[in-house]
Amino acid sequence: MGVKKHSVSIRGHRTSISLEPAFFAEVERIALERAMPVAALIAEVDAARPDESNLSSALRLLVLEDLKRSRS
Repeated sequence: MGVKKHSVSIRGHRTSISLEPAFFAEVERIALERAMPVAALIAEVDAARPDESNLSSALRLLVLEDLKRSRS
């Protein structure tokens, strides 16, 4: 399935991310497990990512790390 754009509001401004539905579903799951809104999780990832990294890639890495952690 292809990439889908999602618009979110973080720290008072609108931004969009492009993620495959499976990755976005995992971002939603992680936010639910952490008892936080999806936008808050995305803002957290955005604040922690290096300047040269894009937000969509940083979210994919979050999902990967979470899945790796849950397998061990």
